[in-house]
Amino acid sequence: MPVISYREALNSTLRSEMQRDEDVFLIGEEIGTFEGSYKITEGLLEEFGPKRVRDTPISEEGFTGIAIGAAMLGLRPVLEYMTLNFSLLALDQVVNHAAKIYTMFGGQTAVPMVIRAPGGGGQQLAATHSQNLEVWYAHVPGLKLVAPSNPADAKGLLTAAIRDDDPVIVLENLSLYNTKGEVPDGDHVTEIGTATVARQGSDITVISYSRGIRTALQVAEELEEDGVSVEVVDLRSLRPLDRRTFCESVRRTTRAVVHEDDWLSYGIGAEVAASVQEGAFDFLDAPVRRVAAAEVPLPYAKPLERAALPDTDDLRRVIRDVLDATSFTGQEKS
Repeated sequence: MPVISYREALNSTLRSEMQRDEDVFLIGEEIGTFEGSYKITEGLLEEFGPKRVRDTPISEEGFTGIAIGAAMLGLRPVLEYMTLNFSLLALDQVVNHAAKIYTMFGGQTAVPMVIRAPGGGGQQLAATHSQNLEVWYAHVPGLKLVAPSNPADAKGLLTAAIRDDDPVIVLENLSLYNTKGEVPDGDHVTEIGTATVARQGSDITVISYSRGIRTALQVAEELEEDGVSVEVVDLRSLRPLDRRTFCESVRRTTRAVVHEDDWLSYGIGAEVAASVQEGAFDFLDAPVRRVAAAEVPLPYAKPLERAALPDTDDLRRVIRDVLDATSFTGQEKS
């Protein structure tokens, strides 16, 4: 399999889906001539023309409404927000229209649209441009929400999203765009609503998604040298949530830590922790622990931003706490 970047995986997927289906078109700010804020739409205006790569004015609510209307008429728009934070300006369109039209119209019309948006912190973009708003959309019935952590899933989940008849939001963490990995050739679809075991282990389960998976895998590799076997579950899909996969993992390891870049309170981690309590309580040797960002607007200053976001030290410390609380007796070297 070829090794390409997360950015290249998204770009090639858009191209292949536009070649496959003439109803697929792109809409957003500066996605044409400028080729997108992060060059995800590079070369697509030249190949498909302005009818299928539509630059819009700075009006999130307006072009979101246009995309919803186009989807209701049978097209498959792929909408790009410059940043997930700007989606707040179109919240009424997304939450009150895209998410509800299918149900409110008794299934007579669907909204097969995709919303792509970069988000997350760690890039010194300050408080209003560094947020993790996934839980806002994961809370809404009628929306699907995916957060790929690697190039292969970026291709597989975006393909599935474009072919889905429901509105799907694809969250792309900014820090992942330049990361590379193997991506299957040809048609590759990752089913929405399925988590995966990114790393097998036997002593403790770390459940995470998006950028957090890279942190979890790094910590798991480091702890292996100390005789700790960490299983890492990548949620991939935040709505619907694959509770079965992470509960089965916790039943095997009997310990669980949930890791996310979002704020701690009321987040994805809280939902996962509650699901583990409901689905694997009798197997737990210790309470489920959570690792998340400090509950402050993310600072611009680099040292403060780093301090606010959870890192490998934070995750490693919590894993150690859980193991110590259960008198873990693995083959530690130190």
